[in-house]
Amino acid sequence: MTSPLHTARPLDASGTFWELVERRARLTPHRPALLQEDRSLTFGELRERAERAAAGLYELGVRAGSVVVWQLPTRIETVLLSLALARLGAVQSPVIPFYRDREVGFALRESKAEYLVVPGEWRGFDHASMARRLARRLPGPLVVLRAYDELPDGDPALLPPPPGDGTSVRWIYWTSGTTSAPRGVLHTDRSLLAGGSCLAHALRPTPDDVGSIAFPYAHIGGPDYLVMLLLRGFPAVLFEQFAMPDALAEYRRHGVTVAGGSTAFYSMFLTEQRKDPAAPVLPTLRLLAGGGAPKPPELYHAVVRELGCELTHGYGMTEVPMITMGSPDDTPENLATTEGRPPRGMSIRITDPAGEPVPAGTDGEVRLRGEAVCQGYLGAAADAGTFDQDGYLLTGDLGHLTPSGHLVLTGRLKDVIIRKGENISAKEIEDLLHEHPAVADAAVIGLPDAERGERVCAVLELRDSAALAPAEAVAYLRGTGLAGHKLPEQVEVVDALPRNEALRKVLKYRLREMFG
Repeated sequence: MTSPLHTARPLDASGTFWELVERRARLTPHRPALLQEDRSLTFGELRERAERAAAGLYELGVRAGSVVVWQLPTRIETVLLSLALARLGAVQSPVIPFYRDREVGFALRESKAEYLVVPGEWRGFDHASMARRLARRLPGPLVVLRAYDELPDGDPALLPPPPGDGTSVRWIYWTSGTTSAPRGVLHTDRSLLAGGSCLAHALRPTPDDVGSIAFPYAHIGGPDYLVMLLLRGFPAVLFEQFAMPDALAEYRRHGVTVAGGSTAFYSMFLTEQRKDPAAPVLPTLRLLAGGGAPKPPELYHAVVRELGCELTHGYGMTEVPMITMGSPDDTPENLATTEGRPPRGMSIRITDPAGEPVPAGTDGEVRLRGEAVCQGYLGAAADAGTFDQDGYLLTGDLGHLTPSGHLVLTGRLKDVIIRKGENISAKEIEDLLHEHPAVADAAVIGLPDAERGERVCAVLELRDSAALAPAEAVAYLRGTGLAGHKLPEQVEVVDALPRNEALRKVLKYRLREMFG
């Protein structure tokens, strides 16, 4: 089944986020859009309430071009606030709600924010007090607003017309800052619409599906997913706090058919399924989908085999929310071993260190050009080395394209371990370790070594009650046929790998600090 909107005229380069909201509200005003616990909002109500919130913000002084930083959990009100700002044409800068003074203060200073929206006290932390502290340290005035279960409310008749173009920078997202200070990534309505459109095309959801947003809506994946809902006209369940097994009740209550988030989410579903292999952990689930972190091939096979659903994994980043995505009609081999194909309008170039294209099937740096690519970074100096002379974004990721056009990622430039002059892919070793039954997760890093230049260090997170000695891990890798120079000289076992709060990516820089 195809959504009526999918056959409507496509969004052109001047399309805006608010135009998409209005079009969906006209087409299916009474269909559910957002579900959270015992609350629901239809597409018609989504438009109406967002416009009333926009009018309330307008009365408080928010205008087109006003810079608004918001740090809110994943709630219906958060989506409404973001859409209200899109209706006004404000420049909005979402911040993950787990961040504290350092990161939020950085975002406020760099963006020259005029407004900060916080939830008050949330999960034991007083965001309002933090906001007041930060406001006193800023050179200019900052208006602090609270928005959790209530939003400003006003008369939409007093609003000026919505923005007419989708190519102005109206979104500032922040890179994770896992290796340095965060950078503000500049997006337009059009680049976010392009990312969400590609996601919808790859996953092919229908109006009968029920999706889920179990990650922070302040992540770049938030608008990506919302665009897909608006294009295809199906609802999503929002999770303010996501933890297994507690979240399963909400998945079952709403009959979620499409779930996911990142590799760590797939593993959590598998863990729950393994507690009672005979009973489907989520009977309505037909598709797990996500991205944001590498996916070991064995994890794909385990999901299909044990959860009884399909798994499609993709490749994206804050700078480009949708680069490639697996599709349900891909072969199992492609779904297991690749990141999917790029959509129409996304050009991928694989280059050598000098920027010259390499032959098909040869590893090189992944470079990108297309509608979903950001406009650069906040501050002209931050763009140095970001784009090549042909306008391609330098990702720092390594990979190659297959004859069928699927992308295979083989690591990060910084994840290539150079041991005695030989290049070693961390991902190759990680994929092998994931196949060991005792290993829940693995991260391989290079550590400084006076004799070798770098030595290979494998850090393991084991399954509950499992045991694996370092020597056993090395013997296992040797038994797979892994070349001797790639075998880890150091193996560490930790209770839990350090992860970020958004998509639970492993923070390798912390591992280097711990074991270097």
